[in-house]
Amino acid sequence: MPRVPRVLRTLRARLTAGLVLLLAISCAAVGVAAVVELRGFLTGRLDQQLHEAGSALPASLEHGGRTPDDHDGDEHADTRRQATGTLGVRLVDGSVTSAAVVRAGADPADLGVRLSDADRETLAHLPVDGQGHTVRLSALDHYRVAAFTGRDGDVLVTGLPTEPVEAAVHRLELVAAGVFGIALAATGVAGALWVRWSLRPLSRVAATATRVSELPLASGEVALPPRAPESDPRSEVGQVASAFNRMLGHVEDALTRRHASEERLRSFSADASHELRTPVASIRGHAELALLHRGPVPAEVRRALERIAAESGRMGGMVEDLLLLARLDAGRPLEREPVDLTRLVLDAVTDARAAGPDHRWAMELPEEPVTVTGDAHRLHQAVANLLANARLHTPPGTLVTTRIETDASGVALSVRDDGPGVPEEIQDGIFERFTHGDRPRTAGAGGGTGLGLAIVTAVAEAHGGTATLSSEPGATVFTVRLPDAPSPSQ
Repeated sequence: MPRVPRVLRTLRARLTAGLVLLLAISCAAVGVAAVVELRGFLTGRLDQQLHEAGSALPASLEHGGRTPDDHDGDEHADTRRQATGTLGVRLVDGSVTSAAVVRAGADPADLGVRLSDADRETLAHLPVDGQGHTVRLSALDHYRVAAFTGRDGDVLVTGLPTEPVEAAVHRLELVAAGVFGIALAATGVAGALWVRWSLRPLSRVAATATRVSELPLASGEVALPPRAPESDPRSEVGQVASAFNRMLGHVEDALTRRHASEERLRSFSADASHELRTPVASIRGHAELALLHRGPVPAEVRRALERIAAESGRMGGMVEDLLLLARLDAGRPLEREPVDLTRLVLDAVTDARAAGPDHRWAMELPEEPVTVTGDAHRLHQAVANLLANARLHTPPGTLVTTRIETDASGVALSVRDDGPGVPEEIQDGIFERFTHGDRPRTAGAGGGTGLGLAIVTAVAEAHGGTATLSSEPGATVFTVRLPDAPSPSQ
């Protein structure tokens, strides 16, 4: 496909260029037609002059400067009656015997002209039909000539220069080029302004579409900008604006319905989690109370009670996670206090080392403490979830490194492990709720609830940051980026 020039990539430029191109083609056609018509008209006039002049001049070359019917005693009368530049040639048996050209102010007795062999050959091959023919003579340039049969069986050729015709045609070409050039320039400017004015409604539609594209449509309540102004519905631009506004109406309705559905689901999740806290806590309490019974308890019953206590504790943690996500989804404000991120990482890694002694734990921290503004409890929970995720889904002996880096855009906290990596098929949805791999990253490892990484990204976004994953076998990195890191003195 041919590459479109950069200046013609907009509809406005293409319409203007097309208008100017069509006008240029029209001007060229008019100019060519005018030049051809003028050339034909002037050539016809030249042929008429040739017929009026007849063979008087070449006949005078045979009769000493006068025609056989001339009895006025003036042997140069025929040369004086001819226009300046008139050519007279006499041919006998196909050979030029004499040639003369009338010159302004020249002696009538001295009108001879020397013709080249090529000129003689050209004149010898002229058809003797009395019609005008254009020839080029090296001694005289372009001439319009006509050949007649003389009274003595010779051929008499009369010619007139075509220079006046060419001069007039050339002048017309210059005038037409100048006028058409000015017309094209003026049309280009006027056409650009007209197209710009005609496409203003389309520009407003594009501006509205741009504002819509900049809105966060992924979640939450979205307020769409005012509709694009509609113009004449009978025009193409008006139809585009009308269709675009109808589309925005459908999009707004769909977003409103989705937001209402999200609100209902969030409310249900919060209410259900809140209602579950009490019975789960009660079940766990009764199980622990039963385990404290002093009397003999069968081993099978004790084992069942221990499992009830463990699973109720796990369910309680899941309920707390769901409540936290519901609060974060609802946009409840977090605490905004200075948090020593370095100390927070030290505590979280210490807890992870105690929970996973079979793993190797390392830290790469700046020499100076790094402080951010946020909720210390939620940030600690996010870091703890990242470390727990690395512990649960990597085999014993895996090296887990926690790093803090700062730059102009904020703070980057990353947890890296050299385990087998996250399966590629679940990487895109790894931060979604209840996401589990088809298999754990290590055989025999217990899986989590599927909410830990969802809490990480929710906490990061609540602090105005992001959570990302980069994973391949031997290098899995979860990174939480928090903006606007204040200095340690703040």
